[in-house]
Amino acid sequence: MLFFYRLAINFIFLISPIIIIYRIFKKKEDPKRFLEKIGKFNKKNKNNNLIWFHGSSVGEILSIVPLIEKLGKRKNIKKILITSNTLSSAKIIKKLNLKKTFHQFFPLDTVFLVEKFINHWNPKAVFFIDSEIWPNMIIKIKEKNIPLILLNARITKKSFQNWKNIIFFSKKIFNKFDLCLSQSNKTCDYLKILGAKNIKKIGNLKFSESASQLKNKSSIKIKKFLGNKKIIFSSISTHRGEELFCGKVHANLKKQYKNIISIIIPRHIHRSNEIKEELSSNGLKVHLHTSNKIVDSDADIYLVDTFGETKSFLKLSKIAFIGKSIFAYGGQNPIEAARLGNRIIHGPNIENFIEVYDFLEKQGISTKIKTYKDLEKLVVKFNRKKNYSNQIIKKLAYTGKQILLNNEKEINKYC
Repeated sequence: MLFFYRLAINFIFLISPIIIIYRIFKKKEDPKRFLEKIGKFNKKNKNNNLIWFHGSSVGEILSIVPLIEKLGKRKNIKKILITSNTLSSAKIIKKLNLKKTFHQFFPLDTVFLVEKFINHWNPKAVFFIDSEIWPNMIIKIKEKNIPLILLNARITKKSFQNWKNIIFFSKKIFNKFDLCLSQSNKTCDYLKILGAKNIKKIGNLKFSESASQLKNKSSIKIKKFLGNKKIIFSSISTHRGEELFCGKVHANLKKQYKNIISIIIPRHIHRSNEIKEELSSNGLKVHLHTSNKIVDSDADIYLVDTFGETKSFLKLSKIAFIGKSIFAYGGQNPIEAARLGNRIIHGPNIENFIEVYDFLEKQGISTKIKTYKDLEKLVVKFNRKKNYSNQIIKKLAYTGKQILLNNEKEINKYC
């Protein structure tokens, strides 16, 4: 199986110039830094006390920020390398300005590029985040006897089935992790079957809050843009069909409330123009965040067409509908919205985060819906009730601190 994987990844390497040019055209690649993915380095490495974290994109990277902040204060750690695959994550890391930390794009997983990457950075320890599994990189890391940890591990049912179909190969890869810190019991079960050995359930790092994110002042600027408009509810990580679903709710709510606006933050912002056209054709006036202007008095929907600003809006909101739960499979993670004091509303399709939603439901924080009428009724109900945000924040702050502390204790052994 490894032979065929390497054959496929080498073919991708051969056609990578075409792929990269296409991605630059689509504004999904940095035209100044794309060579990092095929072996160029943006920094020299002159010390041996470097630790390395790798996450696929924005969500994975943001989940470890509180941990990075703590590690950055240690004298024995000189440099912290963060790698990711996406342009959006690189922009987020630059904005955070974390101590001792720099970003590099993850290389294509060919043997040659992987060996070159490891030899250049010579990490003291490596932490892969969530479900980032790259066979060639993992094999070469362990050949050099570098500690390898799967941090905030999450294996979905679909991903598990895919790995299970090649179980002999999977066990050769997953047993190379020295430690797997899992988000949930279900992921622990999956990891055990796939061949991982040292598995511990720690909880989801997304419950933790970072100091730099707490200091974010962009919510004040957004509040000025909104003027005297009241946010009736927010919709985050929406997928196709869910924007109109939420738009219908707003159209009905504005018959009952005056001077309201709803926030929509799509999962994929490249769809922003498509979303605006769809909502506008249904009689709703849409204001784009990138217009950088105060909203008109008759604006209905504030459409966020930028990366990395979800927190700023959630701090102003009190109710959040979580997307990918009505018309798409799996659901999106509700932790960030809840941690910032929002009541959570979601559809029935939450297979990827069942334990998180169960926990929030038991805390009285989340509620399931099926139709846009259900969503409308809950928004009305929660707007009539006393503000519950501070209680939600307090409930989850303790959980986050404990999870962060437990993660730190476990990784202390390796860095």
